[in-house]
Amino acid sequence: MSVRASILALQDSINQAVLGQEAVVRQVLLALLANGHVLLESLPGLAKTRTVRALAAHLEAQMSRIQFTPDLLPSDITGSEVLHSDAGHNLIQFQPGPLFGNLILADEINRAPAKVQAALLEAMEERQITVAGSSHPLPELFMVLATQNPIEQEGTYPLPEAQMDRFLMKVLLDYPQPADEAQVLRLLRLEERAQTTHTPAPVTFHLAQSELFAARREMGAIHVSESIDRYIIDLINASRFPANYDAELASWISLGASPRGAIGLDRAARANAWLEGADYVSPDDLRRVLHPVLRHRIQLSYDAVADGISVEQVLERLLDKVAIPA
Repeated sequence: MSVRASILALQDSINQAVLGQEAVVRQVLLALLANGHVLLESLPGLAKTRTVRALAAHLEAQMSRIQFTPDLLPSDITGSEVLHSDAGHNLIQFQPGPLFGNLILADEINRAPAKVQAALLEAMEERQITVAGSSHPLPELFMVLATQNPIEQEGTYPLPEAQMDRFLMKVLLDYPQPADEAQVLRLLRLEERAQTTHTPAPVTFHLAQSELFAARREMGAIHVSESIDRYIIDLINASRFPANYDAELASWISLGASPRGAIGLDRAARANAWLEGADYVSPDDLRRVLHPVLRHRIQLSYDAVADGISVEQVLERLLDKVAIPA
């Protein structure tokens, strides 16, 4: 089995565990291939946590779950130095926190105050933790999959812009179709029956980390033409200087995407092209990943919010106004 076939088998296995969320599963896999982090947002009960658990169950990885609460401290997730006694000698040793895993489920991340959310910044960007002046590297496979409820929900805090920018993608989950929801009911009945009879759930596929790293190496060889680079930069610049493209668009945007937005588009587009079996990036690859990569990097103006304009509408207008380079 080729590396790409293994990744597609992983996608199929997760889809069997998370029914009716095929687009979400694909975007999470694209972020995994692109070595990025994902922010999952939806109303409660739409399979955010189940998606992460299904990925961990089918991947050779250690999963750590952090339940974010208002009383959580930064040291609760990063770890801290602890006094140990050894043969009558007192030693101070670093005790790693739950961040030292492969897949980090940061559950309801926006229910903790900003100082705890900010504790993730170094880990997400530099893949290390610094405690008491000493740096501790994180595993080679390290991915934060954070879940959050919409900020309109009671007891939530908006994430700092600097932290939002460190997520490669913001993925939105919606209600499943009725047929898929009926299958969910049947699936859960089977799982409950397996629990009562103490029958272990079969894992249809298990991907080794070495295959994931091989997929990333192959993805790095995907060709990106100069015209695609120009298209990426034009899209980013249109979010920063929208008045150059459309007056109405300029009234909707108060802050455009950062350079991480361009980097994210490049990585996600290459991952999509690789998963499609192509050896080059096309404009369609960029258009397919634009929404999850940029929707959390653009701030709407007060006028746009007052008029009920969504980020999705702004991104669609960007795609309409920015020409594809020849």
